Amino acid sequence: MTYWDREKECMPREELEKLQLRRLKETVYRVYAFVPAYKEKMDQVGIKPYDINSLDDLQKLPFTTKQDLRDNYPFGMFALPMSEVVRVHSSSGTTGKPTVVGYSRRDIDIWAELMARALTSAGANRHSIIQNSYGYGLFTGGLGVHYGAEKLGASVIPTSGGNTKRQIMLMQDFGTTVLTCTPSYALYLAEVMEEMGISPAELKLQCGVFGAEPWSENMRREIENKLRIDAYDIYGLSEIIGPGVAIECPVKQGLHIAEDHFIAEIIDPETGETLPEGSMGELVITTITKEALPMIRYRTRDLTKLDRSVCECGRTHVRMQKVLGRSDDMVIIRGVNVFPSMVESVLLDIPGVEPHYLLVVDRKGNLDILEVRVEVSEKIFSDEVRKLEELGATITKELESALGISVKVRLVEPKSIERSEGKSKRVIDRRKI
Repeated sequence: MTYWDREKECMPREELEKLQLRRLKETVYRVYAFVPAYKEKMDQVGIKPYDINSLDDLQKLPFTTKQDLRDNYPFGMFALPMSEVVRVHSSSGTTGKPTVVGYSRRDIDIWAELMARALTSAGANRHSIIQNSYGYGLFTGGLGVHYGAEKLGASVIPTSGGNTKRQIMLMQDFGTTVLTCTPSYALYLAEVMEEMGISPAELKLQCGVFGAEPWSENMRREIENKLRIDAYDIYGLSEIIGPGVAIECPVKQGLHIAEDHFIAEIIDPETGETLPEGSMGELVITTITKEALPMIRYRTRDLTKLDRSVCECGRTHVRMQKVLGRSDDMVIIRGVNVFPSMVESVLLDIPGVEPHYLLVVDRKGNLDILEVRVEVSEKIFSDEVRKLEELGATITKELESALGISVKVRLVEPKSIERSEGKSKRVIDRRKI
């Protein structure tokens, strides 16, 4: 088993929790002193920094949400003056003001360290040639992976997203061994390679690090089969630091959260109550080493559960299950919670179905209707009508069994669902709610 920093990654739990508490207390004192929004929140619930004397006391602190970042746009949540902020990233802001995140020089160094740790966990080393197809710019993915790969000492090809045929040419010519991008883009690359008549056997790809959107175990198998690589899930979000918050190890039984930098909790997304160990709920993260933008109990909206049992890899840091979906991406159909990843898992078990789908939710009268558009392979689509009908009936039966609601399945021709070079769009909700 290979580690980037074995001492930190395999730290005894007792020692790790002492480190977490010390760093948590320092962080709480700092935000109370330098971030008016946090001081106001804490004063409202009657909490002072000296009230935090154990990790359990974390639950006394109020949550932070994306709305807090928007309300204090652009730099109101920063704990440092702009003269000490060396980088700013932000979200796209498609639903209003963007969320803005800042980094001190030390924050950037820690981020690079965490990404080097993550890439090592996935099998990369200084001899690797890493093709980074995450988007560069205000999105944190591209530069986060880039700095980590350089810290690792690997060779980086900063391709960013798009220009897919050129990306494949560079894989061939430069001998890319590690691919980093969204899982949906990895599948699109595989699709275009097939169109170009290029076999994965002609490439030197060994592994891929995929994140920025939820993806199922079935999609992992699909990517691994089509690209002939080992696929690893990585987790992160801009508000916390970017990619590198958590990563799978070779055991692939959950993603290890870097607990020397982040404290994770699971809460009920409706009530905000902390849930018992092993419960599925919303992930809440507190940063304990961030300088420019510390986050106290940040509600990620990502649904998962935590596993603190000892991992075969020897790492002691808690593992989070692959994200089921986002609580704000979940659609409720006739009282049933439906996530795109649940649909994806069913579809990819059915032969003849392509890994491209779209959920369209509508309302007729007072009834919610779920239509699942599913791409089928060229061979199936050009087959006789009876076979298409049989496939449609199979998909409908499997989805209704898995979801517990009636579903309208619409089979569509290959390549008719829009491809994404970044995060894929899986749901269109037409209801006026």
